[in-house]
Amino acid sequence: MKKSFVYKNSLSIVFLTLFVAALFGQIVFGWKVHNSELSDVGQRPLELLHYLRSGHFISATFENFQSEFLQMMLYVFLTIFLRQIGSAESKKLNEKEPVDREPRPSPDAPSPVRSGGWRLKLYKHSLSIAFAFLFVFSWAMHLFGSFRYYNDELIMDNEPSINLISFISKPDFWFESLQNWQSEFLSVASIVILSIFLRQKGSPKSKPVDAPHMETGK
Repeated sequence: MKKSFVYKNSLSIVFLTLFVAALFGQIVFGWKVHNSELSDVGQRPLELLHYLRSGHFISATFENFQSEFLQMMLYVFLTIFLRQIGSAESKKLNEKEPVDREPRPSPDAPSPVRSGGWRLKLYKHSLSIAFAFLFVFSWAMHLFGSFRYYNDELIMDNEPSINLISFISKPDFWFESLQNWQSEFLSVASIVILSIFLRQKGSPKSKPVDAPHMETGK
């Protein structure tokens, strides 16, 4: 039986839909919160499009993005080398897995595999490279947004603005970053450890329900 496009892509469709809905909610409520802050200090409220260019919105948005991409970058990279006995999220302890084999050209293989050379070398690490780029970009945007918002607050308080070097040496930006990073590290540790002992029938993130606790991988 031929499956529909929605069925074949339902996981990404659902998560992208949830992302758009949550982002829309963040925009609406963030806009209201920021305008309330402006009103409290006698400033005019921002129009929505102006708010989307504000440091308040950029900082809040990319503060979350960068921690997620950091999590995925480290998860993809560290699971190459590190193991956790009994975890569904770990490779097996003492044997090679399909992901470890050298790529072999075939008619159905991705074009970089068929091409070989530098394209293949780059493609073999393309997932971690992509997450690293997304993390660095999001980190830079978070820095830009936080710097802009910090100076906006100084100006509202009739204080002089500061430069980027002075801002990055302050604790504010690092507090924002690290409070998100630690939650991402905890969430990864949770799925790694809990999948040793707990099960979810039908989920590829779980071992089979009848698998022994110390069986590593799926």
